[in-house]
Parts: sequence; structure tokens; C-alpha cells
Amino acid sequence: MSDWKVSLYRPEIGAAEMEAVADVLRSGWLSTGPVTQDFEARYAAALGVDDAVAVANGTAALHLAVLALRLGPGDEVILPSLNFVSAAAVVALSGATPVFAEIGGAHDLSIDPADVAARITPRTRAVVAMHYGGYAADLQALTALARAHGLVLIEDAAHAPATTTAQGVLGTVGDIGCYSFFATKNLAVGEGGMVVARDPDIRARIRRLRSHALTVSAQDRHRGGPSTYDVDTFGLNYRPTEIACALGRVQLDALAAKGKRRQEAVRQYREQLAGLPGITLPFADRPVEESAHHLFPVVLPEGLDRDLVQDRLKAAGIQSGVHYPPTHLFTAYRERYGLGPGSLPVTESVMGRQLSLPLYAGIGDREVRLVVEAVRAAWRPAP
Repeated sequence: MSDWKVSLYRPEIGAAEMEAVADVLRSGWLSTGPVTQDFEARYAAALGVDDAVAVANGTAALHLAVLALRLGPGDEVILPSLNFVSAAAVVALSGATPVFAEIGGAHDLSIDPADVAARITPRTRAVVAMHYGGYAADLQALTALARAHGLVLIEDAAHAPATTTAQGVLGTVGDIGCYSFFATKNLAVGEGGMVVARDPDIRARIRRLRSHALTVSAQDRHRGGPSTYDVDTFGLNYRPTEIACALGRVQLDALAAKGKRRQEAVRQYREQLAGLPGITLPFADRPVEESAHHLFPVVLPEGLDRDLVQDRLKAAGIQSGVHYPPTHLFTAYRERYGLGPGSLPVTESVMGRQLSLPLYAGIGDREVRLVVEAVRAAWRPAP
């Protein structure tokens, strides 16, 4: 169905993005080059860090973090099952073991620090904190845990580009921060991502690993540097394109203004849905200014069938989503790690009732009202 009255998301692409892409095409330099370097510098400045490494996508960002830490067989990484599957996949592909932890509950869809603490073993090397929907995980508690046990804290900030909270700028509080600029994200370039790291040696390793671990880059050779190179470790091609980074520069400039509109839409949703019987609005106790508001999640009451609600919304022209099916219930993870229903009861209960409502920078008051009206109409038992 493509003729939604209100779609779940909508990328905001205008004349500035089109001109930026045209400039790259006219330049003749299409892969990682000067535009990429400038985007990296601008993004680092927006975060308040020394440097950032642009990559092909958010999964590449997470994989490079795992590779740079040299995680492998015998190592364990604690992470939320409530996340897109890429976070667990890059751990599994490294040979390390993903150890899935619970979320806080229906009001807090972030990883639960108390459950993380209970799952730490002598084999644990790292913890992944995912900032669900753009809302900060409990970085204070997670940082304390990481320091007490000598662990690396990786922030999966795919939903939270350049987001300032009371705990700090998301992605820069832990040891490594990973961002996604996928087509549905707040800063959308189609496919793209970024990595930041506190340790300059880790950051340098990530930069080399994203380009086959070559000792001399293509740009250096183009400038008249050495015409040959060495490879002293195993790397991958996780480079971004100049086109993606040109889009990223434009989107970054508009990020704060678009974030204001997301905040206003969330305020309206909270006000207009608050009285709906049995509804839970996760993170509703958080200030709207302290989230990127990538998603607007709701949790249905027990006994209200999510599929039925989605069908009713669809009939009204409202697109909805589920973010996300718990990773530990996917076939590959059940078969490899012996997991299954009942392994994470809090996560499973909440995510069986979670629904994401439309939210994007261009959503207007009228669209919010249409969504709320459709949700209220769908909020009834099956006949």
C-alpha cells in the first residue's frame, strides 16, 4: 500500500540536497574524498569530539567497532535483544557470543543495567547500549558497570544523531559511538554511518579497517603520495560515497530545526493519547528536548491484539510499524545459542504489544490528529 494518508516515515529531500549531489557529480570524485572529510569534521564538531570516521552504513559502524576491539571466540558481548538485528549479527560474525539482556519495561525500552550486571562473566568484554528511538539509555549506570569490570561500552546511537542529553551527547559518553544514516533515520542519506571513539588508537584502527587496512589511502596516492601500499591486517571496504556525505552535510545543517518539529509532534501525541485506556507511552517522563525522537512507540494493553490494531490503522490509511522483533527469537539465534520464548520475559511481553506510530520532520498537526483519531477508533476489542 503506497497511498497512505500518513506514512510511518518520510525522508525530507529538497533542492539543497539535489544541488549537493549535483556538485559531487560535477567534481568527478565519487568515493571517499574531500566531501567525506568535510562531513566528518562537521559531524565531529556537532558532537564536540576531535574526529569522526564516516562509513558505508550503521552496520559497518558496529562491525568496525567489534573489529577494532579484536573481539572473537571466547568473548561475550552483552546487548539488548530489543534492537535491529545488525548489532547482534556483527558480534556473532566475529566469533564472539552475543548475550542478550532485558529492557527496563514498557515505560523504558532501553537495556536494563541491573540485568546487564547479572549477566557479566569473566568472558564479558563489552556492553552495547542502544538509545532506543533517540532516548538515552542509562549511561551513568552502564558506564559505572563498565569501569568496575574493565569492559568497553559501545553506544549504538543509530537513532540519536548529535543528540544532547543531561548525560552528555549520545554516542560520545562511552568508549565507541556508532551512528546510522539510513533512509529512515533523522539524518538520512540512503546508506551511511559514522563512528567515534575516545581512544585515538582505536579511532585510527577503525579508519584503516574501513578501507582494506591499506597503509596509504587512494586520496593520498591521488595527491602524489606513495603509489603502492602495504596491508598488515585484514580490513574491509566500508567506505562511504561522496554523494552520501554531500547529502549528510545538508541534512546535518537542518537537523536541529527538523528536530524541533519532531519534538512538537511528540508533545501533541503525548497530550492527545494520554487518556486512552491501558496505553503506555514509553519515555513519557523524559523531557522532549532530550531525545532525537526517531520513533514514537506505544505499548498496547494486554488483550488488545496488535495485528488487529494495525489492520484497522491500515484501513484508515495510517501506516504503523514494530520496532523491533526481539533478536533472540530469530531462528539463527535460537539455533546457535539455544534461546527461545521465555528467555527474556520482560522484552517478550512488551514487544508483543509495541507499535510505532508515524513520526518524521515534516509531519503536521493535521497528520498527528488523523493518526490519533485512527488509533482511538482502533482501540477496541475484537467483535
